[in-house]
Amino acid sequence: MTAGAGRTLAAVSLLVSMALAGCWGGGAEVRNSNQATTVGQELIDLQRARDQGLLDEREYEKQRRRILRRRD
Repeated sequence: MTAGAGRTLAAVSLLVSMALAGCWGGGAEVRNSNQATTVGQELIDLQRARDQGLLDEREYEKQRRRILRRRD
């Protein structure tokens, strides 16, 4: 085997080893956070966005109605 082929084989072996280690690494803790917000909190957040100028009055009213309709 030539020196170039040996280096290529070593590089490929290293890459395959790294890829396989990533597949079986495990140990990562996964947390699923499903925090439901209340209608009141959504309305407060919406009002803050309007007060900060992020929403105009028309968009504020549209979103406010959507929030209230969703809870009916």
